[in-house]
Amino acid sequence: MSYIAVIGAGSWGTTLASLLAEKEYDVSLWTFEKEIVETVRNTGMNSVYLPDVYLPANLKITNDLEEAVKNSRYILNVVPTQFTRAVFKNAIPYVPENAVIISASKGIEQGTLLTVSSILKEITGHQIAVLSGPSFAKEVSRKLPTAVTLAAEKPDTGLILQEIFNTHYFRVYTHNDMLGGALKNVIAIASGISDGLGLGHDARAALITRGLAEIVRLGQSLGADERTFFGLSGIGDLVLTCTGPLSRNYSVGMSLGQGMKLKEILTATKSVAEGVATALSAYELSIKQGVEMPIVEQIYEVIYKEKSPAAAVTMLMNRTLKSEF
Repeated sequence: MSYIAVIGAGSWGTTLASLLAEKEYDVSLWTFEKEIVETVRNTGMNSVYLPDVYLPANLKITNDLEEAVKNSRYILNVVPTQFTRAVFKNAIPYVPENAVIISASKGIEQGTLLTVSSILKEITGHQIAVLSGPSFAKEVSRKLPTAVTLAAEKPDTGLILQEIFNTHYFRVYTHNDMLGGALKNVIAIASGISDGLGLGHDARAALITRGLAEIVRLGQSLGADERTFFGLSGIGDLVLTCTGPLSRNYSVGMSLGQGMKLKEILTATKSVAEGVATALSAYELSIKQGVEMPIVEQIYEVIYKEKSPAAAVTMLMNRTLKSEF
């Protein structure tokens, strides 16, 4: 069986590592946090990020990056976007030459404005794949039906990874376009703000729809296939993240809409809300590409300019009238 390293033991990384270990693959889960290693070894669960879920006995956990990756055929990145570069710079001396790197993190790096798959390609030069789609860790860990997309540079690799990840409850489709879910977290914050302000279902549906239009415009400017955004990694992931209470980004937006300050919201949780950092990157990328993204712009101003959510809504509703398409 293939040796698989999962880098990042948050809720999603732990869930995917557990799924793979249950399929009897030889899996090593890496985390920076020593206390998580000790907790998993002593209790059989990651009580910090995935409480009440017992992990397979054959799942190994370590905070030694060399140990995790040195024999890996497949390396699954589940590190938050803004930390991916640092972690993989440290890992690359130990990564085998034939290793395939799969990313399950979504976002845009600040400064470089690169997606996670592009960061990994730049640092490692290895073959890259992307796993994305509407998937909450807590639901996958309960083995509730889930469907995702596996996009790979090489079709043969995509078919192999499809078999590796697919289970009776986790259905995997293949694709060849790796630009899909990078911006959905920013729109999820907007959706949460809307609900936090009590603006109703009409407003939320409009935000999701117009948010998708912005994502498609930016994606196409970067060379993505328009169809990608109408699949699982596009609208599928977007709808889930914008409507599900398990979404960290939606929850951040909800709290902002209810009047809480961003600093106190982020201090209250150990989980990373990717949309906060990505809002800045997405705004800067939209300017660089010359793409109009009014929702992204307003979320950027709410988060980084302390604009009131209500004022952001007013700005969006009073823009110059135009045709939808």
